[in-house]
Amino acid sequence: MTLPPPSGYRGRFAPSPTGPLHFGSLVAAVGSYLDARCQSGEWLLRMEDVDTPRNVPGAADDILRTLALFGFEWDGPVLWQSRRFDAYEAALERLRLAGLAYPCACSRKEIADSATRRASDGGLAYPGTCRGGLPPGRAARAWRLRVEAGETAFVDRLQGRQAQRLDRDVGDFVLRRADGLFAYQLAVVVDDAWQGVTDIVRGADLLASTPRQIWLQACLGYARPRYAHLPVAANAAGEKLSKQTRAPALDSGRAAAELVRALRFLGQPAPAGLALSRPAEVWDWARQHWDFAALPRQGSIAISDSAENSA
Repeated sequence: MTLPPPSGYRGRFAPSPTGPLHFGSLVAAVGSYLDARCQSGEWLLRMEDVDTPRNVPGAADDILRTLALFGFEWDGPVLWQSRRFDAYEAALERLRLAGLAYPCACSRKEIADSATRRASDGGLAYPGTCRGGLPPGRAARAWRLRVEAGETAFVDRLQGRQAQRLDRDVGDFVLRRADGLFAYQLAVVVDDAWQGVTDIVRGADLLASTPRQIWLQACLGYARPRYAHLPVAANAAGEKLSKQTRAPALDSGRAAAELVRALRFLGQPAPAGLALSRPAEVWDWARQHWDFAALPRQGSIAISDSAENSA
């Protein structure tokens, strides 16, 4: 594990190469970047390409090029999850040997059918069918992590206290999928620990994943980072901007204007004139005026309702 910087702060931005960056991606990148830089911390870049079937050829290079054109400067080399499978396998083996991970034969349809039958009594999302061993004649499809009864809680720097009953709301969750690929939860926890990440600033769409990651960190003996979940940008229908909702790609030719939009979305009163300047000038202003206390606390904000439209 690498050591944190002298300031004690190491943050990261971790896009998935499933398409070009859009405004929602930019909001998360700006928030995490400024939180790190304004605390004299490091800002790492990780390409979360572990879900290889979803990766789009050329998207990773496009993301790196876009970030550079927008003036982002990251510390050290980019970490590629697709080159880290041995580390994920080692972590899974530790959990197996500790009796915390077990094989599961259930298909998605079986789990969905069981969840439907148990919904009326508030049963588990995964009912624990294979917890005591594989049913006779069934082969393992995936590997799951055991969770226990009780509340997993943390205090988010923006969203306040968050709590979840993993046993009731999620159940034993997947570490390795039926297709043989490692699950996001395992990969992100292993990489954050290996890189010495102390602070995670990301979109509130990942808030519900955090208790699972905290539970996994504890199972592996890793330190818990601090979390801050930014509001996600939504379209007029209330849907999070994403590739699935056809969010338009960022226009590098309007980098300064897009940065000003992102700053205003995050509650920072960037002067309208900055939109006509260069990205370096926007960053100079942002570093001098960044105010974490001004960040919106809600989980999502429709772009049509946000101050960024006046940029």
